[in-house]
Amino acid sequence: MTDKEQLFMRLIDEHNGMLFKVCRIYQDDDDDRNDLMQEIVLQLWLYFDSFKGQSKINTWMYRVALNTAITFFKKQKRRPDSERLHHIVDQPEEHPEAIKDEQLRLFYKAVKHLNKVEKALIFLYMENQSYEDIASNLGITEGNARVRLNRIKIKLREIIKTFDYEY
Repeated sequence: MTDKEQLFMRLIDEHNGMLFKVCRIYQDDDDDRNDLMQEIVLQLWLYFDSFKGQSKINTWMYRVALNTAITFFKKQKRRPDSERLHHIVDQPEEHPEAIKDEQLRLFYKAVKHLNKVEKALIFLYMENQSYEDIASNLGITEGNARVRLNRIKIKLREIIKTFDYEY
């Protein structure tokens, strides 16, 4: 393996969590998430030589991942089986982990109702990006990033309130 390949693989390993979150935000189905992950890694590899160090490597990776996810989402044809019904056979146990998993599931379900820019904003926020970095990544002002994020948080709370769920 060349030095370039080793560096690329190390970067993918270091940022795997971020890449997975992008896939989780833009795709519901496990197979679709895996396909998107493969497409993101491919695009990162194809454009790896184009990274000139003018921004942080993780910022560059965010941009490639988000752009790939948005493009992938647009091109993906809706399949008849994509609107599957999920039946709960057993009630989940009342363990903190089960509750946390359910809350996370509801959060990602609510994120599906956001537009592309809102998804990108909340994703970057979840990655603990500063308002300055979020603004820079999305080409908006820092103040605009703050206002939009506050509105998105309110919108997500309202969306989650509409869900019919039990713990």
